[in-house]
Amino acid sequence: MLNRHGALVLPSSSFAELDFSVVASLAQFEAIIRRDVESKAPSGTDILARVESSGYRTRLELLRDVALNLYWVNRFALPMYEKRPMRWRDVPRHRDDLFLPVLTPWQGGDRKIAAVASAYQALATSDPAAAEAEDRIFELLFEVFRHKRHHATELPAIKPTVAEFLAGAGATIVLDRHEPDFPMFSDEQIIDCREDIAELEALHRWAMVLHNQYPWDRSRQRLALPHEIGDDEFVVVFAPRNREVRNFISRVKAPPQSGTASAASRPPEPQQPIRPYPPVLVGRHFSVQPRIEALAALRGEQACTNEDIIRNAASSWSPMSAKEIRDKTGIEERRYTARGLEEISLQAARAALRHAGREAAEIGAVLFCSCTSTRLIPSVATWLSGELGIYQTHNSSDIVAACAGMPYGLSEAVRLLQEVERPVLLVCAEKFSDKIGNVRTSRMLFGDAAAAIVIGPAPDGEGDIGVLQTYASGPAKEVNSIVWPNPDFDNNITVYGPPVRDLAQRYLMQMLDELRTLPGLNGAATLLDEIDLVVPHQANKTMVTELALEAGLSPDRLYFNIERVGNTSAASIPLAIHDAVVEGVIDRPMRLFAPGFGAGAVGGYAVLRLDPAIVTTAEATSPISPAAFPVPSSSSEDVQVGFGR
Repeated sequence: MLNRHGALVLPSSSFAELDFSVVASLAQFEAIIRRDVESKAPSGTDILARVESSGYRTRLELLRDVALNLYWVNRFALPMYEKRPMRWRDVPRHRDDLFLPVLTPWQGGDRKIAAVASAYQALATSDPAAAEAEDRIFELLFEVFRHKRHHATELPAIKPTVAEFLAGAGATIVLDRHEPDFPMFSDEQIIDCREDIAELEALHRWAMVLHNQYPWDRSRQRLALPHEIGDDEFVVVFAPRNREVRNFISRVKAPPQSGTASAASRPPEPQQPIRPYPPVLVGRHFSVQPRIEALAALRGEQACTNEDIIRNAASSWSPMSAKEIRDKTGIEERRYTARGLEEISLQAARAALRHAGREAAEIGAVLFCSCTSTRLIPSVATWLSGELGIYQTHNSSDIVAACAGMPYGLSEAVRLLQEVERPVLLVCAEKFSDKIGNVRTSRMLFGDAAAAIVIGPAPDGEGDIGVLQTYASGPAKEVNSIVWPNPDFDNNITVYGPPVRDLAQRYLMQMLDELRTLPGLNGAATLLDEIDLVVPHQANKTMVTELALEAGLSPDRLYFNIERVGNTSAASIPLAIHDAVVEGVIDRPMRLFAPGFGAGAVGGYAVLRLDPAIVTTAEATSPISPAAFPVPSSSSEDVQVGFGR
């Protein structure tokens, strides 16, 4: 979303929310907390040791550690509970959905508090222009840190009920009085937070969220045993944030069901195919040759720069600068859209058909390639067919081939062309921006885009597509290297980097070996010698360039646009071809090698002739009118009519 300053804000990075409906067990939840909070956060003892060894170079480093420590202190409270100061006499004693934390007094806290205060004053600011902002953030964080009364090393996720607290011997937080109107930051204030330095803007949001975790005068709090609490004093009651948290607590506390869950089987060692899958030489295999008639592409209308990523850094992210993101990925910005996946797909499809001069009645099939569609019924391809005014096709279907979407889609389009002998519409589109959540690796990489290609019969029998190849599978760790939905990451898209690099390297070497063994289509010794330009899937510029060099390709033969659009998976190759034409890199009919590889350990490539004239360079980015998407009626009368009554 955009805040009132017009800056891009990712609320999931600021507000510690977790969908407990996808968390199966307490062990899984605790593993998530260990990974996202405990592995990143220093304890008070750690901070003290670093202060005493002069380990902090700037105030920013100290502020970050204090904030991470406080996130660690609230590691279970933030995603699970609301803290409600309540007069002790009014606290229900027997409800099972209200809890009181049992806490251990913080030994040595005064020394750690004093060390942080003196260290902050002695340290240099990270930037002269940041001094005032750092002071504001320190005031918020230190107000919480210096009034902390308890250890946080051992905290249970499930707190005792009030009855369990009364029956035990532990202490809880008590206030001698409470002001209900204690000042808090609204969600709008947190979203509208603005600092000139990206790292400080993120840190300021963290401080505001942590301030809201203690909605009372912290100087009035102490720890007390049950018999030490006066009737008119206040205790801090923990209430589940929502129904899903309540249900999760009930599941955890319920007695185990009879029987044991079957253990997940370990996949066997993968076996090589009994013989290789040869590339498909289109001119030999098919009688109807494909001609690429049009290509249209569009990207999201909203830029998300590396600075925006850092401004929205979550507490679970390791420190990283905008430059480091660029160096690691080759990306400077990715593009997001407020429009739906179907909307941008329809817009691209209309542009491609218009450029090809084709009418709805001429289209024999519609193929849709995406790994981010949430539409199952009707499929996006059939929905597009209806929205384009196509009365009937021979085939309208969706293909999930992730980053190899274009090679898979072209392969299927060429096969269908033999049956229908009329144009096939291929749409490749992704909308990642609403499926990333708080996963930094994915947030660094992915963007939104759509592209559409019209493939028709070549009137003179000489086609544009020379070779097609597709692959899938491999070692299980590569197959599962990109996962969505992923319960361990709140059902968001997750990328496990090393196995992704392994599968990309494996496929790129295999592809180039095949091209080196194939004879040239126009008399060259090998097909690789005839390639004018390599337009790879825009996965990660740094990684792909390194792999290409290892495989013997020189960087000047590669085209990238990932620095401006990010990784758009199935849409990335056609979007890159579009941009190469716009930039004049493809300024004449050229032979392209377009390899793709990605989630599911899929891979594939196309060797094709691309005439820049077929690319429509008038990229439309204006939103489609809502009137174009009427909400269908679902009245009982409609149901009766539908069943012939």
